Amino acid sequence: MTLTHLLILALIQGVTEFLPVSSSGHLILLPNLTGMTDQGQALDVAVHVGTLFAVILYFWSDVKVVTLGLGRLAKGRVDTQGAFWALCLLVATVPVVLLGLALKLSGYNDMLRSTAVIGWMMLIFGVVLYWADQTGPEVKRTANWSLKDAVIMGLWQALALIPGTSRSGITITAARQLGYDRESAARLAMLMSIPTIIASGAFLTVEVAQEAHMALFRDAAIAAVFAFVAALAALKLMFALLKSVSFTPYVIYRVILGVILLIIAYT
Repeated sequence: MTLTHLLILALIQGVTEFLPVSSSGHLILLPNLTGMTDQGQALDVAVHVGTLFAVILYFWSDVKVVTLGLGRLAKGRVDTQGAFWALCLLVATVPVVLLGLALKLSGYNDMLRSTAVIGWMMLIFGVVLYWADQTGPEVKRTANWSLKDAVIMGLWQALALIPGTSRSGITITAARQLGYDRESAARLAMLMSIPTIIASGAFLTVEVAQEAHMALFRDAAIAAVFAFVAALAALKLMFALLKSVSFTPYVIYRVILGVILLIIAYT
C-alpha cells in the first residue's frame, strides 16, 4: 500500500475515532466513494492500536488509577475509586462485545456496511446528539459515575456497531442525557473506548494473524504511528473546544454528510 494511502487511512481513523462523527463509517466510505483498495482488517487493527495508545497517553492519570483498581477488582475488592471505575468500564463493555459477536456470527455485520446505512445513522444520531446536548442537564461530573449509568451507557455504546453511529458520539449522547456536563461526558466516552478498542482489536488480530507478512507489518507500523499522532491532536482539539463551544459543530457536520451520503446512495 502506498504511503499516501496509509496516511489518509491513519488520519481518518485518528481524527474521527474520538470525535462524535463515526470512524468506522468514514473508513468504510473511503473505498466506497473513492475507489481506493479496501485497507483490510490488518490495517484496521493497526490504526486502532495507534488511537488506543493516544487515548491512554492523554488520560494517563485516569488510566493509571483504573489499572491499579483492576488489580484490586481481580481480588474481589471494590474499595477504591479505581476499582469501582474498573468495574464500571468492564460492565459497560459487555453489551458491545456480546452484540458484536452476534452480528459477526449471524453475518449481519457485513450487511450494515453500506453508504445508505452510514448516511441514515449519521443523520439520525447527529440529531439525537443535538437533542441530548441541548436538553440534558449538567448536574453530574466524572466522579459521580455510577454502575447504573455505566450499564445504560454500555447499552447505548452497543448501537455504535452500526456504521455511521459513532461510538464516542453515542456514549456522549447517553452521558449528556444522564446529566453529565459536556467535558465529563466526553471524558467518560474516551475512557469507555479503551476496553472496547482492546476487545475489537484482539478479535480482529485473531482473524488476520495468518495473513501477516513483513510488508504488512511495515504498513501496519506506519499506519499506527500516523493514527496515534492524529488521534492525540484530535483529543486535544476536542477538549479545548469543549471549554467554549457545544457539540453542535459536530452535529452540523454529521447532518450535512448524512444528507450527501443519502443523495449518493439513492441516486
